[in-house]
Amino acid sequence: MIKVKNGLVLFMVLLIFWVLVNNSIKPEVWIPGILVAIIIALISAQHLRVFSEFRFSLKAVAYTLIYVIIFLKELILSNLDVARRVVSPKMKINPGIVEAKTKLKSPMARLILANSITLTPGTFTVEIKEDTLFIHCLNIKSENVEEVTDKVIRKFEKYLEVMYG
Repeated sequence: MIKVKNGLVLFMVLLIFWVLVNNSIKPEVWIPGILVAIIIALISAQHLRVFSEFRFSLKAVAYTLIYVIIFLKELILSNLDVARRVVSPKMKINPGIVEAKTKLKSPMARLILANSITLTPGTFTVEIKEDTLFIHCLNIKSENVEEVTDKVIRKFEKYLEVMYG
C-alpha cells in the first residue's frame, strides 16, 4: 500500500512540475508529461521513502505549502545577508558550530529539516545525532542551545511536525 501511495504522490508531483516547467495546459504538452510521470513513478515508487512517513491530510498539505513559503522567505533573507557580508568585508563574522535540539521524531522530518538548514546560505548542518543537530553558522550570535534552536529550527519544525509527526 505504501508503494502505491508513494507512486501516486510522485506521479502528482512530477506532473505538476511538468506543467509548471512547460507553462501550458494543452493536451499535446500534458500527454507526454503524463507518460513520463507514470514511467518514473512506476520505476521509482518501490525505492522512494520520502512520502512513506508523510501524513496525508488537508492540514498536512496546507502546512507543506506554508513550509515552502517560509523556506523560500528564509532562503531569500539569508542570501541577502550573505551577499551583504561578501560586499561589505568589514562586517564582522563569528563562524563556528552550534548545537540545536529538535522535537521531531520522524527520521524523514529530521532529514528535511537538516537539508532546509543546509540550503539556507550561512548555515550548514554538519551532523545529526538523534535529536541534536550540529550546525555550522557564518555568524554565531549565541552558543546557548535554546536560543540557537529557537532562531534556526523552530520556524521550520512546527510545520514538519504536522507533515511527518
